[in-house]
Amino acid sequence: MPSDGNRPEDGWARLEPAQSGRSPSHFRAVEEAIRAGSFPKTTSVLIATGGRLAYEGYFDGLGPAGLQNTRSATKTVTGILIGLAIDRGMLPGVDARVLPYFSDKLPIRNPDPRKADITLEDLLTMSSILECDDSNRFSRGNEERMYLVEDWMKFALDLPVRGFPSWATKPADCPHGRSFSYCTAGVGLLAGVLVRATGSSVEAFAQTALFEPLQIRAAAWQFNPLGVAFTGGGLALSSLDLLKLGQLYLGRGIWNGRRILSEDWVVRSTRPQVRVDEETEYGYLWWLRRFAVGTEEVSSYLMQGNGGNKIAVFPGLDSVAVITSENYNSPGMHEATDRLLTDYVLPGILRQA
Repeated sequence: MPSDGNRPEDGWARLEPAQSGRSPSHFRAVEEAIRAGSFPKTTSVLIATGGRLAYEGYFDGLGPAGLQNTRSATKTVTGILIGLAIDRGMLPGVDARVLPYFSDKLPIRNPDPRKADITLEDLLTMSSILECDDSNRFSRGNEERMYLVEDWMKFALDLPVRGFPSWATKPADCPHGRSFSYCTAGVGLLAGVLVRATGSSVEAFAQTALFEPLQIRAAAWQFNPLGVAFTGGGLALSSLDLLKLGQLYLGRGIWNGRRILSEDWVVRSTRPQVRVDEETEYGYLWWLRRFAVGTEEVSSYLMQGNGGNKIAVFPGLDSVAVITSENYNSPGMHEATDRLLTDYVLPGILRQA
């Protein structure tokens, strides 16, 4: 990505209207739709194409410096941190077993020898054997139950093993040999792994290994009751900095000419590892989807969080888009930002391509 631009302090080069005949007018419809109230509670939209910032719009009065709580998009940041720890030799790889990092949390309730085989990859792909499903209010591992207790990591380790009745598809019979179950508690366990593997707090490791190289100067973590940064959600970053995370992956681990993350980790993270449904697959804490834009189909991988928040990478279009929204727990929140992408953002990118 070029390092020139009219606001180099944030690391972004700007795409000027005169350059290559491109113009922010391609994205005027985005702003008009939001200001007309078609997408209420949208707080920002940013678009980068060709490694340059092509459009930035703020609709919450906070401007570029405002920190956006994108909720579970934090999970993808956690996956990046695991990759960085592996790159540095602090973790042996995704096949590393999880329990050895939690000897202080034993003995475990609901003991089962199969828990000893839970790996980092199981947690990164939301496919561990723990009975944990945030979409099922009856699930023992539902995140709302976790928030009621003090030790969130022990909560996860103490969960029973999932059952697969005869009418459910077993992991061995699923695409990629895994069965998806959205589990915030499992991603929370990765905080403990990072602390023990790196010898520092999650936030300190993130600062030195990821945020400083990306010129991210402000980050607000949320913490569990025992004072450990919550890797399952709640990290607040500016929209410009969220866009950098997407651009880092679009650049296969390179930002502004500097290698920050290995290309191998980027490729593995954004490769299908488990099937979510007929339209969606999942990598290492990245959502993998295709968006229909007219007669075209656009491939993407996304960071995603409650409220309709999305950081979407479109490799085939050399573009990244950030949409931040505060439609927390609202029906249709993700469908709304999907429509903003397909009806306004992506057509603008395609017009200027």
